[in-house]
Amino acid sequence: MNSKIVTLAVVLSAAPCAMHAQFDFRIDGIPVQVHSSVSQGFAFSNQNNYLTMSTSDGSFAMTDGAANISSQLTDHLRVGAQLYVRNVGKIGDWRPDLDWAVVDYKVKDWLGFRGGKIKTTLGLHNDTQDMDSLHTWAILPQSIYPIDLRASTIAHVGGDVYGTIPAKRLGTFSWTVYAGQRPQDPRGGYVLGLSAIGLKMQSYGGWQQGQDLRWNTPIKGLLVGASLMNQHIEGNGYLDLSTAVNPFLTAMGTPDHSQEREHSVKNDYYQYYVQYATGALRLEGEYRREWRDEWVGYYTPTMQPEFDFHAVSDARSWYGSAAYRVSKLLELGTYFSWYNANWSQSLSDPANHVYDKVVTARFDLKSYWTLKVEGHFMDGYGQFDSIRGFYDQVNPGGIKPTTNMLVVRMGFAL
Repeated sequence: MNSKIVTLAVVLSAAPCAMHAQFDFRIDGIPVQVHSSVSQGFAFSNQNNYLTMSTSDGSFAMTDGAANISSQLTDHLRVGAQLYVRNVGKIGDWRPDLDWAVVDYKVKDWLGFRGGKIKTTLGLHNDTQDMDSLHTWAILPQSIYPIDLRASTIAHVGGDVYGTIPAKRLGTFSWTVYAGQRPQDPRGGYVLGLSAIGLKMQSYGGWQQGQDLRWNTPIKGLLVGASLMNQHIEGNGYLDLSTAVNPFLTAMGTPDHSQEREHSVKNDYYQYYVQYATGALRLEGEYRREWRDEWVGYYTPTMQPEFDFHAVSDARSWYGSAAYRVSKLLELGTYFSWYNANWSQSLSDPANHVYDKVVTARFDLKSYWTLKVEGHFMDGYGQFDSIRGFYDQVNPGGIKPTTNMLVVRMGFAL
């Protein structure tokens, strides 16, 4: 433990110097902005390892950083891109990713176009997951914003049409319509979750399209909105049952070394959200329903059909949160996050839910420097393909039904 504390101290003491490397400049009179951020976390749990980290022993394997560059080329045209790297246990593995890269042409307030790898507008916070300094929480509510799936949900490769329409006394309406390719994430939670049953995914991605409508109401500080996303996912992989730590496929009698193919029959997200801010108080709530019907087929190594089935689930999740700014230095918050993997099955089964009660203290040490101390009190762990933090591979003794966890996270952003 002492060596881990020394490592964290070195990283965090060096971070402010690195952060001051951010700067703005001009090229032929055109402004260019360069910004960066880095965060380092520590997690300790009483039982169960979380997010593939060895949290039951205390783990510092919770690091991420980003650097972005952007420029307003004309009154209507803006371009930008961001590189992102993370290592959360086995997730990310320090591989730099192009988080987003966008060309944004705004014709009028009510009409604009974006193209490239674009942040996906889905709910309150999907497109700001990379901005830790904006959030009270060390870890966002995992029922809606799972860290395990961040790389494949934060952006799409395609195009957006968007705008903001004033409605006089009714407030303003902001809308976004998008379509594009969902990025593949070979170092993310979905691949890790399926590897527990001996399934090695070689590809998993596909087409998605969606809409978001948010209403800034005439009531000061009140925002309500809705998002819809349809996905058409295709995947392929193969079985290596010698690596399985979960007997799901073995119990089905699936032959080893089979080839796997899958595609979406239906994969829809319906999401609704509300946010209210007044003075030092901020309240938020979101609800999501994910209806999924995935055709899955297994074949011999020579691609002769063996058997197929439909993996059908009706996942539902929500959270409610409250945060209060006590002073310039301190903000206190709490949220309850509720996730149910399949509404048609027993809600009391710990393998079918993850409930998380959270309390947080955020300290703004400087305008660019935050420290967050957070307690998690979790009930349940979900299914192997729930992708909500719990993995059989890093819990060889079996996953216990409850988990208490302390998270300390320090971040720098300029």
